[in-house]
Amino acid sequence: MSLNPPDLSGQTAFITGTTRGIGKALALSLAEQGCNIVSTGKTSEEDDYGEDKDLEGTIEQTARECREKGVEAYPIQLNVREEENVEAAAQEAIDHFGEVNIVINNASAIQMANVEDLPANRFDLLTDVNVRGTYLTTRAFIDHLKDVEEDAWILANAPPVTVDRAPGEAPYAWSKMGMSFITLSLATELGGYDIGCNSFWPVTAIDTRATRYFGMGTEDDWRTPQIVADTVLEMLGRDPAEFTGQAVYDEDFLKEAGVDDFSEYNLTEGDPAPMSAQMFDSSYERPE
Repeated sequence: MSLNPPDLSGQTAFITGTTRGIGKALALSLAEQGCNIVSTGKTSEEDDYGEDKDLEGTIEQTARECREKGVEAYPIQLNVREEENVEAAAQEAIDHFGEVNIVINNASAIQMANVEDLPANRFDLLTDVNVRGTYLTTRAFIDHLKDVEEDAWILANAPPVTVDRAPGEAPYAWSKMGMSFITLSLATELGGYDIGCNSFWPVTAIDTRATRYFGMGTEDDWRTPQIVADTVLEMLGRDPAEFTGQAVYDEDFLKEAGVDDFSEYNLTEGDPAPMSAQMFDSSYERPE
């Protein structure tokens, strides 16, 4: 757990991609601290997505589990590629709760392939979901966030931009770094509004459906999504006027906050290698 998880009672978070993996962990962890949740994603029990065994988890299921923690949770089916859908979902969330003060861009497409092997339409998908989706979702909330009474945040599940050329799998790396560029640029654009704009990224590969599908190492190399959720909780305990424009690695950030034992996050016994970080910065070395 985060050392001092903040009291988020009465606050509301709009999180993209909450049906499974990191997004669901974020929703449940924020709900545990009293935060109302807008659970969004494409997989809904109201259509065929909910019946697809390959897409286990729905926005409604996540909302139910959040409600079990005593908060209000509201599911909205969302395709971040569609501008009108995004704008309508943002307005629906605002109308329902009155105020949304935390926006987390988590939904992402992933395709681990180099330029030569990746078809153009898959490149477009990565760009549309990751970069454009972050842009559309963030833009839909900016005017509202400027006027919220609580601390306001725009966060993205995206890596620090530390190199000018990603080592391998460039299309996916570019799309995730695009999420970072948008989020970190907003720290300047919204500098006068006390809106904390930051990105967060895991040092190790995280146990998600995508990690298993693409065979990114083995379970010995992975951590649970909870480490990412705890990183976000630690971030939300800061002052957004002061903590903004930051791109953090989960382990580094939690170590600075005083966490010295990460074994609870490991899927198996051992010390996972920093695989996720190395996808974007091959020079990354985990601090001692």
